[in-house]
Amino acid sequence: MNGNSRSLEKTVLYLFLAAISIFCLLPFYWLLRSSLMGLVQIFEMPPMWFPAPVKFTNYSEALTILPFGRYFLNTVFIVVFTITGTILSSSVSAYSFARLKWPHRDLVFGILLSSMMLPYAVTLIPTYLGWSFLGAIDTYYPLIIPAWFGGGAFNIFLLRQFYLTIPGELDEAALIDGAGFFTIYSKIIMPLTRPALIVVGLFTFLNCWNDFLGPLVYLNSEIKYTLAIGLESFKGLYNAQWHLLMAASTVVVFPAIIIFFIGQKYFIEGIAMTGLKG
Repeated sequence: MNGNSRSLEKTVLYLFLAAISIFCLLPFYWLLRSSLMGLVQIFEMPPMWFPAPVKFTNYSEALTILPFGRYFLNTVFIVVFTITGTILSSSVSAYSFARLKWPHRDLVFGILLSSMMLPYAVTLIPTYLGWSFLGAIDTYYPLIIPAWFGGGAFNIFLLRQFYLTIPGELDEAALIDGAGFFTIYSKIIMPLTRPALIVVGLFTFLNCWNDFLGPLVYLNSEIKYTLAIGLESFKGLYNAQWHLLMAASTVVVFPAIIIFFIGQKYFIEGIAMTGLKG
């Protein structure tokens, strides 16, 4: 009876999870389905669940109307340099907060965490004025350089909590053997925290890949647009061509989904291993 009860509970749980999964995947299916339809079919009532006929030409047509190849390269350029800067700077900062002792360290860390409570819109205008004074408007500098100076308070917090779970005896043994702090950071701490670094990289990729407000504020030249801005331009120029917009949106969303599925193992491992010590 006990075994039957457990089997029934598992069955109900799996059915519930399957229903939730279908509910979560429905918007993506609707996007994919609309990208393979004609314009008239999208707005038919009652709605069609399956495209008939399937129009793969929507993709080729959508990607040639605007220079999406250029937008893709621009986005990849920003993403690569942002991820690199975020991982390096946030890991160094987190190492300093977690493993080194210096005056007022905890106070500075508390001030850093308090910055997370400031909405992005609050700092947008003074930040824009600062970049404008430096003559960096319509360049990629405002989108890339901040990642090289700390990498964000949340990423520092996440990595610091992870570093606190690593035994301090490793540092002490390395110091006795003559290793310096940078050697400890690069040879001991970094290899042991790969799951957490992948989590930071994954978060950064998703935020940067989908970022709309940053490029919208700082980029003026169409040749420098990212994919997110390109989609908005597509909508503005061809607001009647919803089937083409859905095709372009599917192409933009697909790399983010692939990256997430590749990194989900490390994402779950990194979150599970990140304690709340300290």
